[in-house]
Amino acid sequence: MHAPAQHNTQTADERILICGAGITGMCTALALASRGHRVTVLERDEPPPGGDADRAFFDWRRRGASQFRHPHAFLGLMCNILETNYPDLLDEFYAAGARRLEFRDMLPAELERRYQVAPGDEQLWMLLCRRATIETVLRRYVSRIPGVEILTGITIDGLELSSTADGPVAHGLRVRRDCAPAFGEVLSGTTVIDASGRTSRFPRWLAAAGIAVPEERDDAEIVYYTRHYQRRDGCPEPPRGGKDRASGDLGYLKYGVFPGDNGSFAVIVCTHLKEQALREAIKDGATFDRICRSIPGLAPWLEPGTVDPTTDAFGIGDICAVWRDFAPEDTPLVRNFFAVGDAALRTNPLYGRGCSTGILHAHLLADCFAAASDPTARARLFKSRTEEELRPIFKASLAEDRRGIRRALAIIEGTLLDQPDSFKKWFALAFGDALAAAARYDLHVLRGMMRTVNLLERPGDFLKDWRTRLTLFAYLFRGRKRNAVARMQRGPTRNEMLALIDSEAEAAVTAEAA
Repeated sequence: MHAPAQHNTQTADERILICGAGITGMCTALALASRGHRVTVLERDEPPPGGDADRAFFDWRRRGASQFRHPHAFLGLMCNILETNYPDLLDEFYAAGARRLEFRDMLPAELERRYQVAPGDEQLWMLLCRRATIETVLRRYVSRIPGVEILTGITIDGLELSSTADGPVAHGLRVRRDCAPAFGEVLSGTTVIDASGRTSRFPRWLAAAGIAVPEERDDAEIVYYTRHYQRRDGCPEPPRGGKDRASGDLGYLKYGVFPGDNGSFAVIVCTHLKEQALREAIKDGATFDRICRSIPGLAPWLEPGTVDPTTDAFGIGDICAVWRDFAPEDTPLVRNFFAVGDAALRTNPLYGRGCSTGILHAHLLADCFAAASDPTARARLFKSRTEEELRPIFKASLAEDRRGIRRALAIIEGTLLDQPDSFKKWFALAFGDALAAAARYDLHVLRGMMRTVNLLERPGDFLKDWRTRLTLFAYLFRGRKRNAVARMQRGPTRNEMLALIDSEAEAAVTAEAA
């Protein structure tokens, strides 16, 4: 965790330009301004509208954030950074309707009765609200900080570079104001920070200048669809912790409920790119609801008469794991240029890690600015801290993507992954089943797993604990068949789901003909 920021009084001559006023851009401005830096944030989209959280969600045009209305998870890593450094900001989130989900609220029924508070449980919490609410409150909070300027209606057309004996140096941006059709001016800055997200154009501009940014890119081969709902007055949320969980994986389809603020919630359904029939059907709102109600973990959330849909079903693709190296071999490609959040690295949004890694990355950069004034030293330190803190999360997410692809393709092709052809594969499956069962029935194992889920420690570090290891070995001896019950989710098979979709289509044709 980060200690409260200390002001840096040696930054009066610096003007830092931050490209993008999304969550990562605002958190970068917040972290740097809290240390005394002068920051200008540039954003093409209009500022949030006045009014409450619903108006921000429905009326705010966020063309620069394609995932704006998809659900987000605000994990323990992000929440603890906010609570440690900006408790007053957290109070403003609560005032806007955001809710705090404590560790106790996440327990399965089997463990809820035996729960006793333990040290560290206070860190295991999440913030429940829509991204629009987070962005609105965060933007208004940051705009009140001295030394922060937020300019909207700014289109960025390129990076201004100077050639020196030590290599290229960033010193400004080519911009157009109010989305004018032609080049307008150059905004000068001592540092340029790319926080423009998953669609960043900076790698393209650097390539045009002869500067190739090394990049790892792996397609998760999925697309997911979202629909938002509002609970009717007097209709409480279904209880948590039951046998059928509100998030799960049927192999050919993943699903999840994202509770929001002010009675809102969203449901996502994710499937492989090759599931053409399912992908086409799920775009229809009524079919989306019918699919969700066929899954026991989702059905209570969409019980007729308790909720109303507030959006159509809408999708997002191009789900890739991306890692960019802006300082290969510890030599910055461009001095005084940094990329944070999704502009530098991104993971599958299905895991909900992007906001937490973004705010952590922003604070790592601010720490590097406080530790060094030389741009090369800053770049090297920032790369080192990024590799240390974020590379393990990236690799774990990539491994999850690859497991998901294998499972989805096996189901499409009718192959049984649960019948491995080697001891190594058998042990991996058996260990996974033992872990799922232990996390369901053993509080100590669940605590460790939730620290990984909430990014409060490196992925898998909890498995180094001797007590956890002994517990998992005990569960291994119970056998896969018994353990698999905790992992498996009730729901239609792929063939049953396709039959349901076909019956829906036939009913629609019959109704239209009548």
